[in-house]
Order: sequence, then structure tokens, then C-alpha cells
Amino acid sequence: MPAYVHINMRVVDPARQAALFPRFQATLQEVGGRILHFGPVVKVLEGEEKPLPLAGVFEFPSLSAALAFYDSEEYAPIKAERRLAQEARMFVVDAT
Repeated sequence: MPAYVHINMRVVDPARQAALFPRFQATLQEVGGRILHFGPVVKVLEGEEKPLPLAGVFEFPSLSAALAFYDSEEYAPIKAERRLAQEARMFVVDAT
């Protein structure tokens, strides 16, 4: 069953973020992941906490694939640089 990584973020370094995107996308695709959605938060429907301005959903073939990607040697340098380019909240859900 698929798993989905959700991200809510704000870009703090646009140049660094733009340079990271192609590397992130290539690494994601290598493990069978894909971007389902990425774009601005349009409206808060419920909740008191204000979301960061951008949101995304990434699909993986399984929970183990999503976790392996996040903890992989290939993603580690992208993850470290991503933390300099953006403020983010991220979580994974299992579709089973």
C-alpha cells in the first residue's frame, strides 16, 4: 500500500530552494516516489495554528520506501541543504 509524505513549508532562501528542487525530484523518482501536489495553501478550513504558506504531498510505493528515502545516504545532503532553504513541518502517513 502507498504511503504519503506531507510537507508544510516556507522558503527562506529562494535561490538555494530552486537549486535543490531538481536534485530532490531526481532522488525521489529513483526510489519510486512522485510529487502528487505542491503549491500554495489557499485557505485554512479548520484549526487554530496558522499553516506555513506552501504545502506538498509526495507518494511512495510503501511506508518502508518512504522511510528508507528519508533516511537514505542519497537524500542526506539534500535534507541538510533543504533545512537551510526552508522552514518545514513534515510527516508521513500509511495508506493501509
